[in-house]
This record gives sequence, C-alpha cells and structure tokens, in this order.
Amino acid sequence: MALTLSPGPDIIYVLLQSIAHGKKYGIAMALGLVSGIIVHTMLVAFGASAIIKQSDTLFFIIKLLGALYLFYLAYKVFKASSELDISASGVPKKALSALYKQGFVMNVLNPKVTIFFLAFFPGFLFSEELSNEKQFFVLGSLFMLQALLIFSLVSILAGRISSYLKRHQNFGNVMKWLQIVVFVGIGIFILLSEK
Repeated sequence: MALTLSPGPDIIYVLLQSIAHGKKYGIAMALGLVSGIIVHTMLVAFGASAIIKQSDTLFFIIKLLGALYLFYLAYKVFKASSELDISASGVPKKALSALYKQGFVMNVLNPKVTIFFLAFFPGFLFSEELSNEKQFFVLGSLFMLQALLIFSLVSILAGRISSYLKRHQNFGNVMKWLQIVVFVGIGIFILLSEK
C-alpha cells in the first residue's frame, strides 16, 4: 500500500485526470492500470516459479538484483526534487475507454513493474501446500485489489487531496522520505527472505 500511495506517475496521473475532468475519468484510468497488473502477475507467476524451482543460485541472483534495483530507486528518489506538480492544466480530456486503454498500456509496458514483482513477490510466498504459481496469483490479486481501492479513493477525493497538497507544500518532502524508507525496507526484506 505504501508503494501504491507513493507519488509515482500512476497515482499522479489518476489524480490529475480526476482533478481536471472528474472522478469517473480517474477511475477509468485506475481500472486500466490495475488490469495491467494481471499481465505482470502472469509473467512473474510462471517466470519466477521456474527460476525458483531451477536453481538456488539463480534465485539468489534475482533477489540480489531486485534488492539493488530498489536501493537504486531509493537513491533516485533521494536525488529528485520533493516538489509535487499537480497542475491539471493541459490534461487532455479523453473517452473513458481511451483512458482505460492508456492505463493498461502504461502499466504493461512499464518494465519496472515486472522487475519489482519478480524481486518482491518471492519473499511473500506463504504456503508449502499451494504451488508457487497459485501463490503468485493470490499475491497479484491482493496487489490489484489494494491498488484499485487506493486509486479509486484518490479519484473520489481528488479535490480535497489537491487542496491539501497546495496548502501543505512540505508534504512532498514527507512523501519523498516515505518512498526512500519503503524502497530500502523492501530491499532489505528481499535480501533476508528465504526461498
């Protein structure tokens, strides 16, 4: 949830669509973004499961690369400005179906999501009885559900969120450090997780 809430392009775009055109436009974008998670979940379920079954060394390398990637993201956030640009001017109005498709494509073509899932999900495998594939689908479904809830709330509360952010300029700095802590924390969790 902290990752979904952190100010990245997805949540900012949902917020901007909602501010500029109304909550149903933000929700259409959110539905597209969440639908894209299905593709990443399938790729990770079958790809990561094969890696886990194949080799302890290969699995460790994936974990290490995933953790290093998250540390790199934390560094990039640290170096970036903490200013949040929520100006809705210039946000073109599109049909709801076009926003859905745009959200879907934005998510599916984002390699960071697949890399994140590949690095993150194996640390949360929870059952000896269920196959790894089924566990990945459970985790993917939970991730989709929380993302849909958060994006929908952002759409519904867009006006209030926008007013709050304009009144509290230091909120961007708080979110910046929250992102850094979350990325580093998850990176450490991945490194310490067992197969």
